[in-house]
Amino acid sequence: MKKAAAFILLTGIAIGGFAQSKPAKGNSAIIIAGRPMTNADSGMVKQLFFSALREKTVDNPKLAAELFNRILQIDPANDATMFELANLEKAQNNVAAQQNFLERAVTVNPNNEWYWIALAGTYEKNNDINKLENVFNELIRLNPDKSDYYYDKANAMFLQKRYDEALKLYDKIEQLDGPNEELLLNRQKVYLRQGDVKKAASALDELIAANPNQVKYHLMQAEIYNSNGLNDKALAILQKAKAIDPQNGVIHLALADIYREQNKPEASYDELEIAFAVPDLDIEQKIRIILGYVPKFPEPNARASALELSRILTVAHPANSKAYAMYGDMLLQSEKVAEAKTAYKKAVSLDNQAYNVQEQLVRIDLGENDIDAAIKDGENSLSLFPNQSWMNYMVGVAWQQKREYNKAISYLKNAVSLETQDKDLLSQGYSALGDCYHSVNDHKASDNAYEKAIAINPDNAFTLNNYAYYLSLRNERLESAGLMSKHSNDLQPNTASFEDTYAWILFKQKKYAEAKLWIEKSLIHDKGDSAVKTEHYGDILFLLGDTNAAVQNWAKAKMQGAKSPVLDRKINEKKYFE
Repeated sequence: MKKAAAFILLTGIAIGGFAQSKPAKGNSAIIIAGRPMTNADSGMVKQLFFSALREKTVDNPKLAAELFNRILQIDPANDATMFELANLEKAQNNVAAQQNFLERAVTVNPNNEWYWIALAGTYEKNNDINKLENVFNELIRLNPDKSDYYYDKANAMFLQKRYDEALKLYDKIEQLDGPNEELLLNRQKVYLRQGDVKKAASALDELIAANPNQVKYHLMQAEIYNSNGLNDKALAILQKAKAIDPQNGVIHLALADIYREQNKPEASYDELEIAFAVPDLDIEQKIRIILGYVPKFPEPNARASALELSRILTVAHPANSKAYAMYGDMLLQSEKVAEAKTAYKKAVSLDNQAYNVQEQLVRIDLGENDIDAAIKDGENSLSLFPNQSWMNYMVGVAWQQKREYNKAISYLKNAVSLETQDKDLLSQGYSALGDCYHSVNDHKASDNAYEKAIAINPDNAFTLNNYAYYLSLRNERLESAGLMSKHSNDLQPNTASFEDTYAWILFKQKKYAEAKLWIEKSLIHDKGDSAVKTEHYGDILFLLGDTNAAVQNWAKAKMQGAKSPVLDRKINEKKYFE
């Protein structure tokens, strides 16, 4: 008890000698400030104490603390008051003040078990292991038959790497309680820290012998061997466990790990398939395993394995949305878009709160140009998640494709107002707004939207092209339009539509020779035999003085499907008209 006594002595000094007011045995008088405490003092202390407790009960901690402190002015050795003040400080999360009051309380009354337990809590919060040891010594002194205190002290020894002392305490616990699982596992933990794998594993032999059909002990023993490089021993134990419980998914996962470490990928995968088919095995753990294949996806075998495991996941967990969401992801990675869409729809039907799945579904709808499905799925999602910026954007784009520009504008405005950080969404959102406003002839709003899109991303080639083209149609700011169009071609060369836009702007600027070079590039790169580009080519040729070639291209444009009175007039009168 010398250590405990030293601890109490130190705390007594720290509190300024208050401990000295505790009476010696056989002396009922308490000395305060040089005089005995009178009966009146004792009565006042009792009255204040009950008043303070009442204020504490009605949740008035400030007044309660004032009353308790008045008690200590009258009776500095009142340990019950110190304990109450410690509890008030604990409620305010003031650990230092709580600890101070508790140290004073145990100095005055070292035989109160509750004081020591509370003090242990403060030392644990401060990670003060050395002081914790003294507390547990005192608790063991007060209650030597309570095994919990030995466990706590052993844990403190373990944290200080005093492993032999911890083992001696476990021996004492066994004398009190007899052998048990917790004791064996704690000993095992110490053996592992000491690097004694043989003792750590053999500590489980007793549990296995007493519970031969309890596979968790086999798994624990196998893990000890496996984590210490003894794979063959681990494998032998797991095979025994497998024979006991062949449907235990954890056993098959453990076998898969060992086979993988032994470079036996086929055997490892076979065990995974068995494990994944077990419904009781945690789905989150299975999903983590599937995701582990993703970095290896350039390898066809890895992609195929992940796909099959995710399919098995849906069989084992048919009512779990996550299973179908994962299957959808793996199908999409394998470019099986239609099947992925079906899986995602199933996932949403099982859990309409799975927003990420809904977003993926609408992306597929748009990718397949299934505009009606994109609108339906997207608006269903927004009825549940109205503040999702990407979903608002995608539904807006879908309505834009339907030429319902005002509806599109409504959703696109939502998208850009909901987002402040995602530059990709903001750039695309404002660009789409520019397109839609142009389509409803709100040129001021259109220009403003394009300017915002370009300010966010000055290298968005599609935005630059569209903005430049619409300015040229209005014959406005042709110099700026030309610079934007040229930049779009630099960013994305050999794009027929971009080259045609630049040719058209040059044409508007009466730079016919340059316009001819760019329209010819556009025609070379055009895969669709565009009648518009062919007609433009004829216009440029006419203004360069080649009337015959111009008429030939106008006629060709008509054969390609162009229809307009102006085109007919150009052909008939062999003359350019705007």
